[in-house]
Amino acid sequence: MRTAEVRTADVRAVDVQAADVRTVDVSSAEVRTADPRTASGTPAADPHGPCEDDCGIRDVLDRLGDRWSVLVVVELTKGTRRFRELHHAIPGISQRMLTVTTKRLVRDGLAVRTVYPTIPPRTDYHLTPMGRSLSAAIASLADWSREHQAAITDSRERWDIEHPGAL
Repeated sequence: MRTAEVRTADVRAVDVQAADVRTVDVSSAEVRTADPRTASGTPAADPHGPCEDDCGIRDVLDRLGDRWSVLVVVELTKGTRRFRELHHAIPGISQRMLTVTTKRLVRDGLAVRTVYPTIPPRTDYHLTPMGRSLSAAIASLADWSREHQAAITDSRERWDIEHPGAL
């Protein structure tokens, strides 16, 4: 059940049956939506607002913020890849870093590693459904980046001229 609060000068009225929560200042005709409350009277969690802890975002950013994970995920969006195919498709990555990165992606549930008992051993990787959903977010970020690349470059150049040696 939600409450609505109406304020006029010195008068306050609370309507317990209101459909949503609003604070109304009649003198200025300003309407603000207040925090919705749960049945116990505690504030309801806002899935898009701040949270008490880091909401798990640090773990995600640690994975995506490293140098190689996004590139491996992007390559795996093209389909199942063998280790050697990944290594050749991602310029500059060492075998060791590819091994570490793929293990982390598998550990996080973003990729699946399949080893076939052949000689030499064959190892394939593919994205899980969760990994594919992440690749959609990465694609959106890439689209945003392409769309704003020139504006960001211009802004950086202007800032560098206005603040020489600041960074």
